[in-house]
Amino acid sequence: MSANMVALAYLVASVFFILALKGLSSPESARRGNLFGIIGMGIAVATTLTLTQNWPLILGCIAVGGIIGAIVAQRVQMTAMPELVAFMHSLVGLAAVFIAVAAVNNPVSFGLPETLPAGSKLELFLGTFIGAMTWSGSVIAFLKLSGRMSGTPIVFTGQHMINLLLALIMIGFGLWFFFSDTTNWNAFIAMTAIAFILGFMIIIPIGGADMPVVISMLNSYSGWAAAGIGFSLGNPMLIIAGSLVGSSGAILSYIMCKAMNRPFLSVILGGFGSDGGAVAVDDGVQKTYRSGSAEDAAFLMGNADSVIIVPGYGLAVARAQHAVKELAELLHEKGVNVRFAIHPVAGRMPGHMNVLLAEAEIPYEQVQEMEEINSDFSNTDVVLVLGANDVVNPAAYVAGSPIYGMPILDAHKARTVMVVKRSMAVGYAGLDNDLFYMDKTMMIFGDAKKVVEHMVKAL
Repeated sequence: MSANMVALAYLVASVFFILALKGLSSPESARRGNLFGIIGMGIAVATTLTLTQNWPLILGCIAVGGIIGAIVAQRVQMTAMPELVAFMHSLVGLAAVFIAVAAVNNPVSFGLPETLPAGSKLELFLGTFIGAMTWSGSVIAFLKLSGRMSGTPIVFTGQHMINLLLALIMIGFGLWFFFSDTTNWNAFIAMTAIAFILGFMIIIPIGGADMPVVISMLNSYSGWAAAGIGFSLGNPMLIIAGSLVGSSGAILSYIMCKAMNRPFLSVILGGFGSDGGAVAVDDGVQKTYRSGSAEDAAFLMGNADSVIIVPGYGLAVARAQHAVKELAELLHEKGVNVRFAIHPVAGRMPGHMNVLLAEAEIPYEQVQEMEEINSDFSNTDVVLVLGANDVVNPAAYVAGSPIYGMPILDAHKARTVMVVKRSMAVGYAGLDNDLFYMDKTMMIFGDAKKVVEHMVKAL
């Protein structure tokens, strides 16, 4: 292909990527958005293949990666989707580092002068340290989300100063690499190693409650790493795609922080659940709660005019989405207006609950975001909370609470509230939930899927 044809093909692929992001802005158009993304990536890969003669090696690597990806995608459970996303981010970051190492080792094969110019050194420096931090940070996120590592923040005295010192040393080695007349491998390797360590250090003090922000933040990092390497390779496709991913991830991180009323910097410096922060405090007051059965809940919902279901991570763990769909259909047949209320940070990654409900083919029109449905809780007969905790905690309205000001779903304003949980344990924020002790609330203990199945049987 001529240079003009390559540029045109990359432009067409970029348009498909933009259309993909546009499609993903709504559940109704998400499938179309995914299709646009697949087409765009197919065009980009096919175009890139025309620029090389080493087809057997590249196609062989694509086949190996594709087979592994297909197997993993078939086997992964929906509850494991957050850690799968974190793992994918780590691979993007590691790929950026490998490409940078290859470009520094043999710049001519990447179309660069044998002696790297200053601009290329800067681009490689940025792509390498962002990619290295993305890889190591994503590994920690994966370990925390998969339960292989405690979700409790790991904090110690002087942690922030150590991180700052590491960052300054990393930048110092980067400047040494930048100003060296020849390829300075010592500076490059030291900079990369410190970046790997810094990625670990940044993520370990972040608690489980802030994991949705971490996922979107690492998504942004992986995009900027790809964009940085794209500049080094002179590849406009990488620059555009990386910039789209980086900017959309940054915007999503902002939305997640806003949904928790937490400044982005406070998330990075240590999240909910730390030993010195938001933990449940025993004030000496004996609290009582009212418990009931699935049959009691079925009777109340079956005789209600309106029901709002609030899904949380407990629903994902129990894989109860299909049982919930059956429950909603039965209630609808009885003339009950059933809707689902989604909090932006419910679950362990942005859109986690939307994905689960979509998998069960629950109609999109029944699924509403917090801003759409919050004003309706006060006019709702029954709210069924399935495995959610912090996102319905009225403590968000209490001055002095660690989650004060966090936007929540106003489930406590409904006439009757039913909460399905395994126990009275606190959520990720480490706070007790006053909703559980209200006179209007009935606690139903057990696995969400089994409880909902009993509700269905009772109906």
